[in-house]
Amino acid sequence: MSTVATKPKGFVNRALDLIERGGNKLPDPAILFVILMFAIWLLSAGLSTFEFSEIDPRSKSPIIINNLLTGASLAAFLSGMVTTFTSFAPLGIVLVAMLGVGVAEHSGFINTGIKAMLGITPKMLLTPMLILVAIVSHTATDAGYVLVIPLGGVIFLAAGRHPIAGIAAAFAGVSGGFSANFIPSGIDPLLQGFTQSAAQLIDPNIQLNPLNNWFFTSASTLVIMLLGWFVTDKIVEPRLQSTPYESDLSEDNAMGKLTTKEKKAFLIACGVMLASLVLLFIWAWPSDSALRSEKGELTALAAPIMKSIVPLIFIIFLIPGIVYGGLSGVFKKSKDIIDSMTKSMSGMSYYIVMAFFCALFIDAFSKSNIGALLALKGASVLKSLALPGQVTIVGIIFLTAFVNLFIGSASAKWALIGPIMVPMLMQLGISPDLTQAAYRVGDSVSNIVTPLMPYFPLVVVFCHKYVKSTGIGTLVSIMIPYSVAFAIVWTIFLLVYWAIGFPLGIQATYDYIPG
Repeated sequence: MSTVATKPKGFVNRALDLIERGGNKLPDPAILFVILMFAIWLLSAGLSTFEFSEIDPRSKSPIIINNLLTGASLAAFLSGMVTTFTSFAPLGIVLVAMLGVGVAEHSGFINTGIKAMLGITPKMLLTPMLILVAIVSHTATDAGYVLVIPLGGVIFLAAGRHPIAGIAAAFAGVSGGFSANFIPSGIDPLLQGFTQSAAQLIDPNIQLNPLNNWFFTSASTLVIMLLGWFVTDKIVEPRLQSTPYESDLSEDNAMGKLTTKEKKAFLIACGVMLASLVLLFIWAWPSDSALRSEKGELTALAAPIMKSIVPLIFIIFLIPGIVYGGLSGVFKKSKDIIDSMTKSMSGMSYYIVMAFFCALFIDAFSKSNIGALLALKGASVLKSLALPGQVTIVGIIFLTAFVNLFIGSASAKWALIGPIMVPMLMQLGISPDLTQAAYRVGDSVSNIVTPLMPYFPLVVVFCHKYVKSTGIGTLVSIMIPYSVAFAIVWTIFLLVYWAIGFPLGIQATYDYIPG
């Protein structure tokens, strides 16, 4: 247990304390999702009686709010309840990954690796290193949520720092800096496809490069890393100093001391992990590899290797975990391996309950079309204001950040907003590449403060490991400084980047000139 001096009480801290207290007075997250689901049902029934003029880009007709309180809707809700829960995307990702990670954790492999890392990493660089790893984890789709964020807590704890600050820093990098990455990923061509379709409403012949924002997102990596470092060390961690946390690390563990047996077991286990990665590389390298998409791509969302990220995490952590556990003496029989998986799953029981109700709520919200209506209304208002180009770009960022509180999917939001914003700005002489870059900033910055983001309940569970009283209000108050700082500084960075004229990406432009 660790407690330090009373946290400072400036204006920012008092405001965050107020948010924390207010948020923690809300019901348990699972109950909150139930209440919100009933509220959506009632709201959908009321709004379904109105007609709206906004055109839904998906159906090419005026948007309609679906009444979820009809007999047919309630029957569909009941008959589809099990499927809604089991098809909730984060559920399978989290549980499968945690089975393998659980073996690596309970065998001692992960803790030993962290202690070895702390022995060679300067303490002052711990935060930026963690945030950088979190940002790069986007390349492996959602792996960062189930792997990097919990490790952030363990790393900070082993370094004698507050573990919740480590979780917050990793969460900020994984989710708040979602569009900052110097390694291309599947999200690049996914968004480019929507942008190009929207642009072709004005110019049927326009073609955009899938990496049209790559240079900007690469440069943003440094901005988010430095900004996250400052917020973590100067704002978030000082606020947490008076918050006691649970720790099972001894002083020797915290100092990173390793026995000869641990060192030998760790080196062999790392060799096995490296060999697994080499075999994977050899399998994926040929142009006709079964791990590539039909077009021969490895990073495309349709590529089997991208669809296999979570199973690969399971295997790549399971095997060295077993090797380390056997050589170190932690695993004496095969049942010990299964017991480690069981322990890992027992820690996920609260998340499973929350995920059930969260899945039902998100499904209801999606089917109601209320989120889509909010997005279209906001885009219509922004268009009607007829603001200058630079101001409109800022407006897109903050509109997207607001809509992101209700619609988590990056592609779903852009499918709604893009067909309005892209053609509008093209008529002002602003390229689709720049409009997409503005959208990507807004799509990232509010991820970390919305409980409706599917992985938000999981991060609450990770915090519970150290501070049992962590609630939605606690996590939101911790993450608000990151969200505000990212929104302001990243927006300014885009405007300066634009003013200087640095290239946005491959074959990208700032100006649209009808051809």
